[in-house]
Amino acid sequence: MNIVVLERDSVGNDIDFTGLEAFGPVTEYGLTDAELVPERIRDAEVVVVNKLPMNEKTLGAAHKLRLICLTATGSNNIDRDYTNSRGITVANVAGYSTDSVAQHTFAMLLYLWEQMPYFDRYVKTKEYCKSPIFCNLDVPFHELAGRTFGIIGLGAIGQKVAQIAASFGCRVIYYSTSGNHDHPLYERTGLEELLSRSDIVSIHAPLNDATYHLMTKERFRQMKSSAILLNLGRGDIVDEGDLVWALDQGEIFAAGLDVISREPMEPDNVLLTVKDPGRLLVTPHVAWGTIEARQRVVDEVCKNIQAFLDGVPRNIIR
Repeated sequence: MNIVVLERDSVGNDIDFTGLEAFGPVTEYGLTDAELVPERIRDAEVVVVNKLPMNEKTLGAAHKLRLICLTATGSNNIDRDYTNSRGITVANVAGYSTDSVAQHTFAMLLYLWEQMPYFDRYVKTKEYCKSPIFCNLDVPFHELAGRTFGIIGLGAIGQKVAQIAASFGCRVIYYSTSGNHDHPLYERTGLEELLSRSDIVSIHAPLNDATYHLMTKERFRQMKSSAILLNLGRGDIVDEGDLVWALDQGEIFAAGLDVISREPMEPDNVLLTVKDPGRLLVTPHVAWGTIEARQRVVDEVCKNIQAFLDGVPRNIIR
């Protein structure tokens, strides 16, 4: 099978793609502009893609195409009506980043919870060199044990986060955005109750009509002024302007975001205007991106291709 990889850079140049060669010749492109897609995949039987639009305009001339392999879970870039009409199979990858995202969740939380920006700055500006005592207790911080950890979205990642939070001694509660999740170990609540009770609110939900701008001024007012918000779901679950307002007004203590409304960030993004940058941590959508998780993405693509050849449905997007 003739395989074309259109966005290798989205997975990383340090990841091994040679497993694809077992299925036939492989052509790799680091990045591809949308207008170049038709020419690059003209003779492809398999296309490996991340974010590029897959629709009649980009796929219309690819008459040999049989399989689209996504190097992601989300499939919003696929015109499924069109691919279905052509009999083109679409397969995604799922579950590859659970450990990676959960780890990043707590990296962000502990950075904010233990006031790391302040202490790091205190040392590097040589204020510590002037200290009359061996430590600095000017900025208090607390143990996680005994705190209430609220999770919005208790899918695979949410459950992993819950497990880790419980190991810290936190009381875990959760809100199911779909209404479909019940878990015997954790207390399920409504959203308003979760926000009012939680010391940490961690978002791990998909973006849909029910979660778009779920977090607005009204919701931030329901949170504790000492609470930390984490968003590792999708950027548009949080109204970014309202979040800046909540931080500046002291409605919540701090926030950590790995996802934002437009990625990459635009220079005029309102998040860059927050008055105290130490209370807002933003990372560039990297929570999923440990080396191990990114290699699993490619390994899963190989398994999807093999399953397709064997006639076995695997990770098929309908």
